Amino acid sequence: FDEFNRINIEVLSVVSAQLRAIQNALIYNKPSCDIGFGEIMVKRVAGFATCGFFITMNPGYAGRTELPDNLKALMRPVAMMV
Repeated sequence: FDEFNRINIEVLSVVSAQLRAIQNALIYNKPSCDIGFGEIMVKRVAGFATCGFFITMNPGYAGRTELPDNLKALMRPVAMMV
């Protein structure tokens, strides 16, 4: 997701629940998970299932929202300067 913190807070809450459902399916070796509007299958290759979520944010600019705490807990912060 690009400029993730420009998304409405209500949508971020739904995204957080969906990401958590996917993570739980991976952690507990479930064959699928329900993300609210349908079920998605977890594909495993050689017994392993991995998933990555990559977001960009530009904090401090006008119109940006603070991430909800439940969503912050799912993301690992990484800072990059160019």
